[in-house]
Amino acid sequence: MSSAVLEVAVASDRDVPGAVEGGADRLFLAVPQPGEPVGTSPDLAAASPVLRESPVPVRVLLRLGDSYTTTGGEFARLVGLAEEYLTLGAEGVCFGFLDADLEVDTETCRALADALPGVPWTFSRAVDATLDARRSWRRLVDLPGLSAVSSGGSPRGLAQGYDDLLGLAEGSPTIAALLMPSGGLVAEQVPWLVRAGVRQLQVDEQARPGGSARAYVDAALVRSWRTLVDDAVTRAADRAGG
Repeated sequence: MSSAVLEVAVASDRDVPGAVEGGADRLFLAVPQPGEPVGTSPDLAAASPVLRESPVPVRVLLRLGDSYTTTGGEFARLVGLAEEYLTLGAEGVCFGFLDADLEVDTETCRALADALPGVPWTFSRAVDATLDARRSWRRLVDLPGLSAVSSGGSPRGLAQGYDDLLGLAEGSPTIAALLMPSGGLVAEQVPWLVRAGVRQLQVDEQARPGGSARAYVDAALVRSWRTLVDDAVTRAADRAGG
């Protein structure tokens, strides 16, 4: 079994069969927002069948609008929504808050994590909107319950941010362990990221025929990513052992 987690982004229960049959380890459920790196939370009616039908862990996005900040009233709604998702079967959640200076809002993130004790969570691609990646990572690494940070290294994703993201992973085993590259991952990037110690990777449109958001997740495409990731892990292990 691979020691790397392949996460597949899904938008509805119709994406679940292809993702699971193809070998996904975890699903990420959100409502995509065209042109934005971070979507919004699905309503309970949409989330329920995904959580009910998936035999693999599902993390659900907690975000109600187009902002990375939140108010007291919205915060309470997010806590309630998270509890509903968890009751329906979610393994964890995904969220990310920034302050007015585009710094990671550790106070709000910690408060939400504390409100969901023992629940693993992913910091969303909100991190790509911060002004200083290294400072942002220093703020992130000690947050309770955090087990992944979804990042493309840039608001435009890995097409622009890959080199910087790879450098961060190569420079810190702690960052590599938390980092989950997302936002346009391409096949040739996988071996280098895995060699740097990355063991969580996310695919989205890459798992859909033609890269179309209108198409459902396809098992054969997911399987090709599963094979690619597993091979990269094996080669990295051989390299380390040799």
